Amino acid sequence: MPKIKSGASGRCRERQQQRRELKSVGGLMFNTGIGQHVLKNPLIVNSIIDKAALRPTDVVLEVGPGTGNMTVKLLEKAKKVIACELDLRLVAELHKRVQGTPLASKLQVMVGDVLKTDLPFFDACVANLPYQISSPFVFKLLLHRPFFRCAVLMFQREFALRLVAKPGDKLYCRLSINTQLLARVDHLMKVGKNNFRPPPKVESSVVRIEPKNPPPPINFQEWDGLVRITFVRKNKTLSAAFKSSAVQQLLEKNYRIHCSVHNIVSRKCFCCFNNLLCFKMSLYFLFCFIYHYKILNFEHSIGSLKDSMSCLTSTRT
Repeated sequence: MPKIKSGASGRCRERQQQRRELKSVGGLMFNTGIGQHVLKNPLIVNSIIDKAALRPTDVVLEVGPGTGNMTVKLLEKAKKVIACELDLRLVAELHKRVQGTPLASKLQVMVGDVLKTDLPFFDACVANLPYQISSPFVFKLLLHRPFFRCAVLMFQREFALRLVAKPGDKLYCRLSINTQLLARVDHLMKVGKNNFRPPPKVESSVVRIEPKNPPPPINFQEWDGLVRITFVRKNKTLSAAFKSSAVQQLLEKNYRIHCSVHNIVSRKCFCCFNNLLCFKMSLYFLFCFIYHYKILNFEHSIGSLKDSMSCLTSTRT
């Protein structure tokens, strides 16, 4: 009789363990492909809510409430909880959990994809996010108006460390720059994978985000376009990044479009480096200001440089 390989045996045990986990929550089948991992440890749930420092008058936004382990605790602390959930089965489970209790009147459920939904007014956001939407949700949150007070969010560990990385750190990247431009970000605690049901394949961390109010006086689309160019190759100097032919063509085309739209006479000879790269500028704000003063913009550089030229069909208004 052939022997069962240890790898296959391990996968079999893992599947059996996952089936046991699913049975313990009423037989609900969780789709881990869309990030359905319920936080089951009540101590961590309570710690997350404590870190949010909720007030009795707060309206709280929760994304991905799952079976409601955190939702119930939030309802006990806040005036109202707006829970955004995509899965109709979990929406029914959530309503069932608070049905017939005083908490039911404080719960509002938004059904749908949070990235495609206009966010309502809220004071704080507390969520165990599906990790696939981490980056777009963070920026949707930070560009939301009116301002909220804070967000306490669960992320994949590596993503969380990128959010809080400082200049010189190995993980410092465009995500770090853009997030810290718009908000103060603090790493609160690590959360092991065994605190979830079913457990994810990665470790997690909880991060607190407080938006800067007022925000920095800068066009975020232009800023992000600039940072994308400078981080195409992290080890390149700014001079090398902006001297590449792809970037030069991109900036020249942006320049011509901008001049055409605003009835400005464009120069025949396009050179954005005259009397500019002799300065050693360490602040992106100064860099962005100088380029803006020279009637250059970076909005159309959003996206990879390989695909950026196709973005130039739309013009800046």
